[in-house]
Amino acid sequence: GAFQKKGHSARVLSPEEAEKLANDQVLVSEFKQLKLEKEAQKNWDLFYKRNSTNFFKDRHWTTREFQELKACREFADQKLTILEAGCGVGNCLFPLLEEDLNIFAYACDFSPRAVEYVKKNALYSTERCKVFQCDLTKDDLLDNIPADSVDVVTLIFVLSAIHPDKMHLVLRNIYKVLKPGKCVLFRDYGLYDHTMLRFKSGSKLGENFYVRQDGTRSYFFTE
Repeated sequence: GAFQKKGHSARVLSPEEAEKLANDQVLVSEFKQLKLEKEAQKNWDLFYKRNSTNFFKDRHWTTREFQELKACREFADQKLTILEAGCGVGNCLFPLLEEDLNIFAYACDFSPRAVEYVKKNALYSTERCKVFQCDLTKDDLLDNIPADSVDVVTLIFVLSAIHPDKMHLVLRNIYKVLKPGKCVLFRDYGLYDHTMLRFKSGSKLGENFYVRQDGTRSYFFTE
């Protein structure tokens, strides 16, 4: 009952797009898939080395799109504790902290380099934010965050970068730090997104799961 769904339904494919996807059935070899999984952190670290903080735009739409950030408060200026799981270089984190002064944020990312970029940001303050490196599939969040202490967890374009077989591990991990009855805000790539259709033959890892040229991966979700 607490699950809310917003946004767009899956695109209707054109006949040409449907044919392209139907013909693209050859999967990347198991050897290469294991290598990609083993080197996932390295590939994301290299991504941030190449792109610095310039790749993603700051996300100023968070409070507009996620009314829950205001609705979950019992009174207007209540202090919220949030966890941004997979914070990257802070494109969502810092606009949120600027817009809402009554937020304390935990933030973590797979890439040590991304975490360093967050710490070097002029807006970073240990009084309002704690950032740390974390593999959400295996590093226990309780090492950095008290149990049952977080009002809101954000997963913004994060789960898509994780192997589908390990997504449940991420959810179990964040569940440990989330207060009972509070919410997870999820936004990610949808099935038949234009990004999905741009992948060339030889990029497919599994159903709705692809690898980019730089070795980072992306999953496309059904509703």
